Amino acid sequence: MKKILIANRGEIAIRVMRTARKMGIKTVAVYSDIDRDAPHVRYADEAIHVGPSPSAESYLVMENILQAAKDTGAEGIHPGYGFLSENAVFANMVTDAGIKFIGPKPHAIEIMGSKLAAKDAVKDYNIPMVPGIDKAIEDVQKAIVIAEDIGFPILIKASAGGGGKGMRIVNNSEELPEQMERAISEAKSAFGDGSVFIEKYVSSPRHIEIQVLADGHGNVVHLFERDCSIQRRHQKVVEEAPSAVLTPEIRNAMGEAAIKVAKACDYEGAGTVEFLLDDNMNFYFLEMNTRLQVEHPVSEMITGIDLVEQQIKVARGEKLTFTQEDLSINGHAMEFRIYAEDSLNGFLPSIGTLEKYRRPEGEGIRLDDGYEEGMDIPIYYDPMIAKLITYGASREDAIEKMKIAISQFRIKGIETTLPFGEFVFGHEAFVTGKFDTHFVKNYFTPESYHDSSATERKIAAVVVVKNYLKEVGKASAISHSSDEWSTSRL
Repeated sequence: MKKILIANRGEIAIRVMRTARKMGIKTVAVYSDIDRDAPHVRYADEAIHVGPSPSAESYLVMENILQAAKDTGAEGIHPGYGFLSENAVFANMVTDAGIKFIGPKPHAIEIMGSKLAAKDAVKDYNIPMVPGIDKAIEDVQKAIVIAEDIGFPILIKASAGGGGKGMRIVNNSEELPEQMERAISEAKSAFGDGSVFIEKYVSSPRHIEIQVLADGHGNVVHLFERDCSIQRRHQKVVEEAPSAVLTPEIRNAMGEAAIKVAKACDYEGAGTVEFLLDDNMNFYFLEMNTRLQVEHPVSEMITGIDLVEQQIKVARGEKLTFTQEDLSINGHAMEFRIYAEDSLNGFLPSIGTLEKYRRPEGEGIRLDDGYEEGMDIPIYYDPMIAKLITYGASREDAIEKMKIAISQFRIKGIETTLPFGEFVFGHEAFVTGKFDTHFVKNYFTPESYHDSSATERKIAAVVVVKNYLKEVGKASAISHSSDEWSTSRL
């Protein structure tokens, strides 16, 4: 492939283009009305307009994207994440047009796009599953019987779901009819598929996912795990690799399970197998995401593998040039998603102009973004502004670098999740690794943020004074060696 089209926008479009440029591949950007002057458009070698600002009229119009590829002679299409990245119909259209879809085969997308189909595909591979049923259910009375057999609390989940949509926690049989009706309604509205199923609700879980990579020649490896347990509204905000709690034995077992899942659907390219980890260190298969994940940079940092480069090579029919034995974990990486949301007001969306946008810099700091100072945050797309990634020799080092990077980041004109990041990376539960997916519910409120900020400021002030007095003491010791000056109590 000498030219590829990136069927996406913002930071992920630029991320893919950077690797393509490194590989000597020309790139084509697509853009909507509001993205006409966006950075990803200027970064590409060519750009094609695909429709009005709403994504349903531009980035999600398969015919327009495909025509743009044909008009520019693009030999491949990289979908990024979101939009059409997990759309089996689109993958089929691209393939039928003689263009390489830089992602898995359509049938793998289709199987793993349904949680029920995914469970059915892997059931013969001895992969741990959350107790529950593996078929859609609509009969409320039957659901009550099943739920009582499994044991409350239970979770009603949309088969085609994601991001917490079509999901309801039910604590007793009296709640079940209403919650089931709501889950079905929400699933139909969000995904056009009202199929729901029931499984045991795992309390205090951690969300652990395994990055896999497979070629078209039967080779599959995993690139270890990411811990994505810090979430708001069932959506990730902080991710890290490796996890602070996995033992080598559990890591190997999860990695082997993830490889089995990939083989179960004849997977090709980069994908992610998601698991729940309970407080007894038992893990259960959740689902597979058949695309590049938002949080892929932390896996790249600890392994040295460029996942986008591998996606392109696999799409070209190349074999993986490394085996599982060649891969190892080196250091620790953190990622923090910076959203245009008011984290001190229920994470409500914040729309406006980036009046000030100053990026953090320094060793071990990486920023993936698609905005510039003076740009408006549009209402039409995901509110993520940037991904802040830090890398260190240890977990403690990566956390400290993240705290420095957050303090350097200057965004004015809108509210962001920067205050939340400041809170998380300074909180004892996160620093000690003793947290789960309920972190926000258990610890974060505007009051707790302000209390922690006040404490941080006091500590910082003491450190500054202590350092200053040390320097003064050194100077005093040179000219007045008999002075009895002590700062030991500071």
